[in-house]
Amino acid sequence: QVQLVASGGGLVQAGDSLRLSCAASGRTFSSYVMGWFRQAPGKEREFVAAIRRSGATTYYADSVKGRFTISRDNAKNTVYLQMNRLKPEDTAVYYCAASTGYGGFSSPSGYDYWGRGTQVTVSS
Repeated sequence: QVQLVASGGGLVQAGDSLRLSCAASGRTFSSYVMGWFRQAPGKEREFVAAIRRSGATTYYADSVKGRFTISRDNAKNTVYLQMNRLKPEDTAVYYCAASTGYGGFSSPSGYDYWGRGTQVTVSS
């Protein structure tokens, strides 16, 4: 089992940047595919980005491609989400998640463990 703790959210203005972090404890971090999801009020949880175990392959939702970057440091048991050129529509609670699987990384059902979210609010 792995425990995930996300941090780094906050209130920023449109065009600003934020970096989210998700620290993991428990089983070997490098054995998990890691993902970020977000959920805005009244909406379903949606995929943001994912990164494979070695960090060599990443996936992004079209809405964040070119603005967000997911990365991981397996030595520090941490996954990051660098968010640039933030927009008001990026406002949501952001969650990190860990998967023991080998596919379906753009769906919440593809993940086994979830951390508590961190709020990101982007004002216009």
